Amino acid sequence: MKDTIFITGAGAGIGRETALLFASRGWFVGAADVDAAALTALRDQVGDDSCSIHVMDVVDEVSVSQGLADFAKRTDGQLRLLHNNAGILKVGRFEEIDMAAHRAIVEINVIGVMNALHAAFPYLKATPGAQVINMSSASAAFGIPDFASYSASKHAVRAMTESLSIEWEPHGIQVGDLMPPFVNTAMVQANAGQSALFGNMGVNLGPREVAAAVWDQSQQPRLHRPLSAQFRMLWPLTKAAPSALTRLVIKRLWK
Repeated sequence: MKDTIFITGAGAGIGRETALLFASRGWFVGAADVDAAALTALRDQVGDDSCSIHVMDVVDEVSVSQGLADFAKRTDGQLRLLHNNAGILKVGRFEEIDMAAHRAIVEINVIGVMNALHAAFPYLKATPGAQVINMSSASAAFGIPDFASYSASKHAVRAMTESLSIEWEPHGIQVGDLMPPFVNTAMVQANAGQSALFGNMGVNLGPREVAAAVWDQSQQPRLHRPLSAQFRMLWPLTKAAPSALTRLVIKRLWK
C-alpha cells in the first residue's frame, strides 16, 4: 500500500505543486478542489493510478465528508497525511472590504479546515503514523494590518493546530502547521498593490518551495514550521519580544 495524502485546494498553486511532488515520490494523492477542470488536468498529468480527484467545497460539511469517503474507497480506509491547504485572501483596509468577503475568508480558511479535520479523523486514526499539516501563515504570529480577517483566520488555524496536537496525540496522529510569509500565487497576485507590506517585505517564496516544505514536514514533523529565512529568524523574536515591540516593527513595515 502506498502512503496516502489528501490535499484541499489542490487545483492550483501550493496544493497542485504538493500533489505533483508527492505523486512523484510514490504517494497516492487525493486532490480536492471546487474547480473540476483543474482537478481533471491534474489527474491527467499524474495518472489515475496515483491520483483520485474530488470536486469538493470545504465550507460544505456534506461535500467534505463525501469527498473523504470516496477517497478512502481507493485507499482501504487509510489516510497517512491530511494537508489542509484550501484558503482565500482579500487585502485592504478592514472597513473598505464588505462583510461578505470577510465572512468568506473565515468560512473557507477556518470552517473549511475544521470540516476537513472532523471528516478525516476516522481515517487518520485508522492509519499508523498519521499526520495533519495545516496551512497557517506568518500572519498568525501577530495581527497584520490590511490582512485583518485573513490574519485572524490564520491565528485560528494556529490555535486549532496547537489544540489538536495535544488532543490527537493519544490516537497516534501528529498535527502541525506551516507558517509561510507571502507566496507568489495567483491569490497573492490578485491582491498586489493593496498593501505596502507586499513591497516592504517582498514576495520571496514560490508554490514549489512551499510544497517542498510540506514534504519536509511529512518526514520531520514540527508543531510550527516557519518558512523563509527572514521569518525563521523573526519567529523566535515574535514569541519572546514584548507585544509592543512586535507591533512597532509591523507598523513600520506597513507604512
